[in-house]
Amino acid sequence: MLGLYFGRMRHLSFENGRQIIEALRTLPNAVQTALSSDSKVREVAAKYHKSNEFLYLGRQFNFPTALEGALKLKEISYIHAEGYPAAEMKHGPIALVDDATPSVFIIPHGTTYDKVMANMEEVKARGGPIIAIASHDDPQVDKIADDVIRIPKVPEFLQPIVTIVPLQLLSYHIALLRNCDVDKPRNLAKSVTVE
Repeated sequence: MLGLYFGRMRHLSFENGRQIIEALRTLPNAVQTALSSDSKVREVAAKYHKSNEFLYLGRQFNFPTALEGALKLKEISYIHAEGYPAAEMKHGPIALVDDATPSVFIIPHGTTYDKVMANMEEVKARGGPIIAIASHDDPQVDKIADDVIRIPKVPEFLQPIVTIVPLQLLSYHIALLRNCDVDKPRNLAKSVTVE
């Protein structure tokens, strides 16, 4: 609400503010729908839990989500995972692509969709397995990705809240399959007491 207030003080119209509020009201249902992807996430986890490296790629709002997805996988499964902006893929991460390193693309519909599809095609051309977090109504992703985990369509500014759900579930199920204690990850503290 504070963000809406600041927006209204600058350039946000009343109608756009109302649309944002309506989108926020639908968010609990969208998260519930994302949670229903659990059975597909389990399949994907079973397929890739022996991998020792993962790349997570997203653009714009979904780049921080890629970082968080990689962080969670590292924390609870002890797999080396890196999050990158998909736009920067050619500046290093593409050298890591091989048939043993899954790339997790966060690619719901939005303004960067076509560019992320092009990034997925680059990974596919180099033989890298692709896991896509994509909108329910997106048949294009199926043509490139090896595995697709579906999420509901939400406005772009809410995508990170919805796309992180299957990424958290993926980390959880991979960690369980690797016999990791998800409740007490090694070397992690619940609070930071020493700087």
